[in-house]
Amino acid sequence: MDLYYTLAILVTLTALFGYINHKFLGLPVTIGVMLIALILSLVIILLGMLGFGLEAYANRVLSRIEFDRTLLHGMLSFLLFAGSLHININDLAEGKWIIGSLSTVGTLLSMFFVGTIVWLILTVLKIPLSYIYCLLFGALISPTDPIAVLGILKTAGAPKSLEIKIAGESLFNDGIGVVAFLILLEIALGTHPVSAGHVGMLFCQEVMGGAVLGSAIGFIAYRMIKSVDNYQVELMITLALVTGGYALARAIHVSGPIAIVVAGLLVGNQGRLLAMSEKTRDHLDLFWELIDEILNAVLFLLIGLEVLVLTFPRYSVLAGLLVIPTVLMVRFVVIGCQVTLLRPIQRFNPGAIVIMTWAGLRGGISVALALSLPTGYTREIILTITYAVVIFSVLVQGLTIGKVVRKQTMKNK
Repeated sequence: MDLYYTLAILVTLTALFGYINHKFLGLPVTIGVMLIALILSLVIILLGMLGFGLEAYANRVLSRIEFDRTLLHGMLSFLLFAGSLHININDLAEGKWIIGSLSTVGTLLSMFFVGTIVWLILTVLKIPLSYIYCLLFGALISPTDPIAVLGILKTAGAPKSLEIKIAGESLFNDGIGVVAFLILLEIALGTHPVSAGHVGMLFCQEVMGGAVLGSAIGFIAYRMIKSVDNYQVELMITLALVTGGYALARAIHVSGPIAIVVAGLLVGNQGRLLAMSEKTRDHLDLFWELIDEILNAVLFLLIGLEVLVLTFPRYSVLAGLLVIPTVLMVRFVVIGCQVTLLRPIQRFNPGAIVIMTWAGLRGGISVALALSLPTGYTREIILTITYAVVIFSVLVQGLTIGKVVRKQTMKNK
């Protein structure tokens, strides 16, 4: 099937599901689109069991997309830039201690604890999965997904300072989680001799290199934007920054997500304040908001449809249901410990621990990383439990975060 027709089907379905959601469900666009896509997927599977051939056709369409590559090496850079573009760096600086702690130490601690508990759960269920692959699952599920989080926070009504902490954490822990995942995957596959020094150097290279590259390309884009007064040219510069910057990060083996987030923060703050006319700011905001909304909707459509490619090894669904509270419990403990330790130097809103725990949504990045694993039984186990966590996260946590925020706010008045 031609790629154009595949894209046409996806865009048409996204628009149709968005319309149905707006007219009849009234849910946030991304959640509504994903829910309808998920229901459609289940209907197609059921029809397949009854002898209709829709499932095979749907699988052919999805096989052309390669979800993991489409997201990680295509859509992600645009979505991260659009998200970071509207984060006030002064607000971010006020929450730097908790954001820095949660996105680094918190992510790594969560990876270890989730991986260990999942290994114990699978051992009890007699599902064979080595400890290193359980840690891999911990690495892909521990970072909160900035795409899911930023979309939901727009309507959650959380206090501004708390919203910045949650958004900042999600933007940066994504890069840390991807780096940790790639290092663990290298160990699991045994492709290179791995030592503690090698792991440390690779981690620093990816994380610090991404931050340095993001600062450099962000500054270059800022200087170019400042030297012209033409919003079409300035928008093209931001497009080049996102596409070229992410490609360059991949080529020199540094973290693309971190590079794009840092560049987005620089352009969205210093660039917006010192280099753009009001007309350019308006066009920039409208353009990237539109990109963000469209790609978000398409991404969540894909999450709903990707259930068609899942196979369910024995007891894997039960394992997924047990892992959901595990991931939430670990996040609650990790956040609680770090908030408690940082209270003397960082101000927190009442109910911060509960709200930050429940707002820690997982989304497309976790699914994409699971899909990037080598094909086989191990991949199917990890993909099934990943899907269980993501579906619960988006549908249950995403739809109730506003109620949790209001309840915690009222409780502490």
